Amino acid sequence: MLSAFTARPIVELKQRDKSKIESILAYGDRLLVGLSHGSLRVYRVNEPVDEAQAHNGSAAEDETTSPPPKQNPVDLMREEEKFSKYKIDQLAVIKEANLLVSLSNGLVSTHDLQTYELQETLLKTKGATAFAVTSNIFKDPSTGVPSIVSRLAVAVKRRVILWSWHDSELELDTAEHTLVTGVKTLTWASGTKLIAGLTSSYVIVDIETSAVTDIVGPGSIGGAPGQDGGRFGGVGVSTINYMGLGGTAPKPLATQLGEGQLLLAKDINTLFIDIEGQSLGRRQIPWAVAPEAIGYSYPYLLALQATRGTLEVRNPETLTLLQTISLPNASQLHVSQPNISLAHAGKGFLVVSERCIWRMGALEYDSQIDALVDRGRLDEAISLLGMLEDALLKDKEGRLREIKMLKAQTLFDLRRYRESLDLFTEVSAPPERVIRLFPPIIAGELSAQVPAVHNDEKEDESQADDVTSEAGSHPSSGLAKSKDIHPKDSKLSHTSTDENKTGSHDVPQTSGEQRQTSEGVNLEGKDLKSATAELRPFLVQARTRMQKYLNPDGTLKDALDAQKHDVSNVQEAQELLLAHAPGSEEERRQQLVETAKLVDTTLFRAYMFASPSLAGPLFRLDNFCDPDVVKEKLIETSRYNDLVDFYYGKKLHEQALELLQRFGKKAQAEDTTSQLAGPQRTVSYLQSLPAEMIDLILRFADWPLDVDPQLGMEVFLADSENAETLPRERVLNFLSSKDKALAERYLKHIIEELNDTTPSFHQRLVDIYVQGLKEGKFADDSSKKQWEEHTLSFLRSSRYYKPYKALQKLPADNPTFYEPRAIVLNKMGQHRQALEIYVFKLQDPDKAEDYCNQVQLAQNSSTMTPKQGHRSTATDLEDKTTSIYHNLLSLYLSPPPPHKPQWGPALQILAKHGARMPASSTLDLIPEILPIKDLESYFRGRIRSANTAINESRVTSALRSSLAFSEEAKLRLGDGVPGGNGGRNRHVLISEDRVCGVCYKRFGGSAIKVLPNNSVVHYGCSNR
Repeated sequence: MLSAFTARPIVELKQRDKSKIESILAYGDRLLVGLSHGSLRVYRVNEPVDEAQAHNGSAAEDETTSPPPKQNPVDLMREEEKFSKYKIDQLAVIKEANLLVSLSNGLVSTHDLQTYELQETLLKTKGATAFAVTSNIFKDPSTGVPSIVSRLAVAVKRRVILWSWHDSELELDTAEHTLVTGVKTLTWASGTKLIAGLTSSYVIVDIETSAVTDIVGPGSIGGAPGQDGGRFGGVGVSTINYMGLGGTAPKPLATQLGEGQLLLAKDINTLFIDIEGQSLGRRQIPWAVAPEAIGYSYPYLLALQATRGTLEVRNPETLTLLQTISLPNASQLHVSQPNISLAHAGKGFLVVSERCIWRMGALEYDSQIDALVDRGRLDEAISLLGMLEDALLKDKEGRLREIKMLKAQTLFDLRRYRESLDLFTEVSAPPERVIRLFPPIIAGELSAQVPAVHNDEKEDESQADDVTSEAGSHPSSGLAKSKDIHPKDSKLSHTSTDENKTGSHDVPQTSGEQRQTSEGVNLEGKDLKSATAELRPFLVQARTRMQKYLNPDGTLKDALDAQKHDVSNVQEAQELLLAHAPGSEEERRQQLVETAKLVDTTLFRAYMFASPSLAGPLFRLDNFCDPDVVKEKLIETSRYNDLVDFYYGKKLHEQALELLQRFGKKAQAEDTTSQLAGPQRTVSYLQSLPAEMIDLILRFADWPLDVDPQLGMEVFLADSENAETLPRERVLNFLSSKDKALAERYLKHIIEELNDTTPSFHQRLVDIYVQGLKEGKFADDSSKKQWEEHTLSFLRSSRYYKPYKALQKLPADNPTFYEPRAIVLNKMGQHRQALEIYVFKLQDPDKAEDYCNQVQLAQNSSTMTPKQGHRSTATDLEDKTTSIYHNLLSLYLSPPPPHKPQWGPALQILAKHGARMPASSTLDLIPEILPIKDLESYFRGRIRSANTAINESRVTSALRSSLAFSEEAKLRLGDGVPGGNGGRNRHVLISEDRVCGVCYKRFGGSAIKVLPNNSVVHYGCSNR
């Protein structure tokens, strides 16, 4: 049992004293004792009874150690023998009014709190049975000024009479409330609501609205409104004796609990309600005997069993009996009013019998928690920690987290895996601590489970475990390891099923043999599968938490970035994930990386054990899995495709490519490696590698190019950023060493599709084309023709290769290279030499004419720049420069020896392009023997060209005259548009408010200038 309180007698009546203790009152350092013959004894308590203690345990040492021999617990200060003629039934104090209230002989009287002299006997209270006092702070609704309001409620038969004091001044008016039956007890629920215990039920009285509400409860607590509900018609079990129905009806009891909660008790029935009188829906307290008195001493519920002479201490949340204190003949329980002292100061309460008064001293809360944990009562420890304030404990959050982890581990030992892992997740338990509970197939070397051993060895080990368990780590010593985390006899609860039905994680009491069995047997079979299934969500959530603090490369995220995940203290949140909280940032980073590695590797093992298909998606995410463990498991299960994905995620590209090469080159693939057969998987993998890994790409791209060149080239030709950013010089050298066709394809790709203008690449492509033509290794004529077309097309379109280098590699005596040489000569500006090739070597007048047309178009686009006021014509230009057609005509009519003149092509050139050639030089080339009739087309073309120029000039002159006339009409007559140009009638209005459009000043008498758009500016501003 828990030792939360210790009883020590402070007042004991001597044997010769024939009086009896009827009532007591403790406030400050005073203890007032009302005796049976009407005397009032005033004691001074040498230790504070109900003063607020700033820190838990400040008085614990004084309470637990024996006082000095010369100092008594209390000193008798005075005795008022004539305080009352009859026994004093009840005492209370109203500090604000300096009053002492007493109940004696059915009358309530007020006395001076200092002299204890009688001030007034309240005659209205004749026949009173009980009273209750409360003091609260209220704000005036009109002024908002706070004031202290004290109230005295007196039960007189069926009536409740109220007196009020506002800031120590008594109000003259009193209020009365009449109830259905006699009032036995009164308890203040709040400053304005009063709980009245009647003969057969309870009601709640609102003193402001005078509303009376029946409280409906089980058994003898009360029934529906207007009924005497309750077991045996309101007569409790305690009234039934062996002679039959008789005796006294049980007294209705009530006490305040925490914020806004109250407990009603009558006979053995209980009801938890709020201050509105509504039931909280909680189960009843399992009392076997009706209590004589109940109370609340933070944070415990007290019940005095007078018939047994014991005081029961219970947890108000779980209702578990924590301590039973033997107090012979005890009949009263006195707890300080909640509004007099702080809630936690109520632990110094008093218990009274007819001859003795005990003061109940409380142990430190930390010691109470330790005692509960040592006894294995983890649920009670968790509940107590939840009720206590943070200031009363040392590291409340840490203790609560540790105890919940102990409970979760115990649930795991009891094979309640879902509840255990849910609780581990709730407290963000260190993954290392949870993973250690699993066998090596899941936890690896971290596992605390050992293989099965022989009986002799098991005996020795069990003895060693007993010694280790007894000397195991204390819960307050931090995060323990393995099974030494909790004591040998640890249980979640020592209470029976009837007394402990709270919480989804509570478990019944287990014997030592059951505990030993559950811890001694390793997880296997269905148990291991069930536990692994529950472990996976825990590990997934742990991965999510890790991602808040760790980057994929293992570096710590910035504190500001981590705060975006709703983490106020980044360092503390990181340490929650670790079994050992390191000091420096680098140590913390290393520990986080190790923890992340452990989490991901364990999650991988769990997937491989239960659902191997889920391992693949894990590898496609950033992870910290141990490569050795993953490789061993995946090879063991022949999951090579997942192994490749894992290698890629861990940037182990060389191992992945070696694996792909090994399986890709196999002649016959197995079912498990069918996805890796052939070069397709290798090509896809190489396409995903960045340009920095060019050495690796070129090394492993070799065999796909040998097997399937078309597919292998996709590594370098793919429409992706990786392929486009590869070092092109190295790729080109590599492909050139493999095959010229591959190099040609790559060069065409980067030049035509990627628009690469590097001269060396263009020159190399020219060299490849020329070399191919020289070698002449073509499958058929169509392939050769296609190659020639590509060569000519590139020589014409490219502007970045060096023509003189290309010309040096083109043989002059090979007919295959005649036209390429002509194109290169054109790039060099050697038009006459190029025309000689077309005219004399190729003997193709059409190509020669096309060549001249292209050159003429290029010259016109570069030299024809019209001058202002004059439009240049083709004839003008031809008169100044020698035309390309003139060169062609000269080759036809005056060829170098041994070639003969070609009259037919020459006449065609004269007919088609004679107007583009200078007339004088052209006529000089025409031999005298040529008939004039053959030149008809030439002269006709010249005449038409001249007439065209004259007619064009006339049309232009007429258009200019019309334009000039139109403009002059606009200037003289205006354009006829409203608000437009008015011609000579144009005018502008200058008002006083009109300002210059440049300086924004008024015109006044300044000179102005009107612009064509009718805007007006200062004459001086017009030049700005």
